[in-house]
Amino acid sequence: MKIGAGVVAVLAGLLAACIQPKPLPVLGQLPEFQLTEQDGQPFDSKSLAGHLWVADFIYTTCQGPCPMMSSTMHRLEMLTAADIPDLRFVSFTVDPKHDTPPVLAEYASHFKPTPGRWYFLTGEQAKLNDLGMNGFHLNSVDGSLTHSTRFVLVDGKGRIRGYYVTGEDGFQQKLMHDIRQLHGEQS
Repeated sequence: MKIGAGVVAVLAGLLAACIQPKPLPVLGQLPEFQLTEQDGQPFDSKSLAGHLWVADFIYTTCQGPCPMMSSTMHRLEMLTAADIPDLRFVSFTVDPKHDTPPVLAEYASHFKPTPGRWYFLTGEQAKLNDLGMNGFHLNSVDGSLTHSTRFVLVDGKGRIRGYYVTGEDGFQQKLMHDIRQLHGEQS
């Protein structure tokens, strides 16, 4: 039985449509923000424009999930260094009273962040609280030190494209998949 070229083309098109990943949903739009980096320099969210980035909320005296989250960020940074060097990482403190730039710099040194690629940010508690609650829809920064253990994937337009729970099986693989998918869409 011979199959015509038109039928083959239609079948190939249908197969390609099945293989194409669905675009990641847009789950929110982050507001612009100005905070302070671990080196004491001002940090403006505009510097993230055009870059995919991964965010988390941590604090430096945490004995629970924060060191593991920061280790995961380090792994993600290393895994993407060669093929997605423009990916950025941002760790926001939930303890701005304690986590001054020098304290954040000391904490960061344990995870060997690449300068200009992974930022540890602090600032006024009210700004961080607004960002955590109303921007990321994750947690307050109210002095209680309670925070989400989720990672957030943000696209180059400042839109939230995914939340990833650290305790779920395969979360890092899912996050890496989505990073690569978004990177492919933006390239």
